[in-house]
Order: sequence, then structure tokens, then C-alpha cells
Amino acid sequence: MTSPGQTRAPEPSAAVGAWRGGAISPRAACVLAPNPGPMTLDGTNTWVLAEPGGGEAIVIDPGPDDPGHLAAIRAQAQAMDAAITRIVLTHGHADHAEGAPALATLVGAPILAVGRGHDDLGAGAVVSVRGLEVRVEATPGHTADSISLILAADNALLTGDTVLGRGTTVVAHPDGELSAYLETLDRLRALTGSGEVVRIWPGHGPVIPDAAAMVAFYRVHRRERLDQVRAALADGAVDVEGVLERVYADVPTAVWPAARLSIAAQLVYLGVPV
Repeated sequence: MTSPGQTRAPEPSAAVGAWRGGAISPRAACVLAPNPGPMTLDGTNTWVLAEPGGGEAIVIDPGPDDPGHLAAIRAQAQAMDAAITRIVLTHGHADHAEGAPALATLVGAPILAVGRGHDDLGAGAVVSVRGLEVRVEATPGHTADSISLILAADNALLTGDTVLGRGTTVVAHPDGELSAYLETLDRLRALTGSGEVVRIWPGHGPVIPDAAAMVAFYRVHRRERLDQVRAALADGAVDVEGVLERVYADVPTAVWPAARLSIAAQLVYLGVPV
């Protein structure tokens, strides 16, 4: 929803039709989890990364604890002639992380993450297997523990829920924080502007071939939403539900629970008690 007098940068079109995953580059493949829904889009993207001939793989976001999906992840690694030796979580939400302990047990690989007893992956940390490495970029905002991973060999950024392949992400108050998310988007703009990151491989939805355009869209969207919330407050809204009725009336009710979280984060950012 766009407020009167505002113009929104068009969301980049990354793909036509349903996203099904598959091989993305010689060193990366997406295994789509069978958990589609209003918040997960086509399902969770589990990423398997391995350098051709390297023999070892990193799995990013194993997704739900679904035996069929975990078997598909292992099969993808085998198809890449690689053993899974590292499991990395972009954040702790169940649709990304629930299957990690079971996969770790199956393959004997460590789980690397931020928080929840891990704290293995500070900003700038490097996760490496034979011939391949990814670098951690701290990208809090969606959640406090959110990270993204730079695969320099493909100029790609694996974003988890920080940037999605379609639509925009929720700032999941109270763990998520809008001020942190806005700072994250500024850092992503710098990464895309430098050419270090050209494409985005998200945690949900299709890959994004023009990372800079999508980050620009996200930054415009956040500014517009804040303006809409300010207008709603000026119009008499005093709480989350009042803003929801005025700003998100055209949003499907299936995503209203997520909208409420983002509204709460915006109100806190604007200094309004929630």
C-alpha cells in the first residue's frame, strides 16, 4: 500500500511462476523444503554449497525437521560429490533451523550459528570447506541473530530472511528491531554498490539476479511504510491494531500476524509505546 503522493520503486522481477530451486551455479544448489505458506512463500530454501571437486559441502538453513527434506539435502550433496561437513544457520526461526540437529546427527557435522548456545559466527567470520569459503555479514533486524553469507566466488549473498525473493520481510518484534534493520539495508547497499555482491540467494522465493535493485526497493519500501505509520498516528491510530486497519487494509489477512510484528517494531522506532 502506497500513501497518496508517494511513488514506490518497482519490485524487481526475479522469476516467473513458482520457485522450485535446483542448481544455481557450479558450486551452489537450492533444495526447496516442502513447507509452503503465506510466510514461507514456496518453502524454505536450503542451500548446498561445494566447490567442484572439493569433496566437502556447507549446508545453509536445513529447514524443517522433515525426513524427506533432510534426505533430499543429503542426496544433493552426493550429486555434487561432496560430504556435508558444515551446517550454518542464518537465524534461529524454526522454518530455517528446526532440521539442523537431525541433519547434524545424520552426517556428523557441526552446527554454526549466532546465539541459542552457538555464537560461532561473528561479523567477518569465515566458514570454509575444501576449496570454498563464505564470509559472515551481520545483518540483524529481521531477528537479532540474523546473518547473511557472502560467497565471493559467485558474487552472491545468501540472505536468509533479511531479503526475500518476493515481497518484503517482517521485522519480528520484539527480537527484530527496525533501527538495526535500516542499518543492515545501508550495509547491503554498500555491498551491492561496490560490486562485491551482484546477486542474492534468499531464504524464501526465487534468486535475485540484480541485488542492487532489490536492496533499493527494500529501502524505499521501509521509508514509505514509516511515512504511512506516521500518517496513521496523525489520523488517530494509537496502537498496533489502529495502524493495521489504516495501513495494511489491502494486505491478505493471512499475513496480518506478521504485519502486527512489523507495526510494533515501527512504533517502537518512532517512540510510541506498544
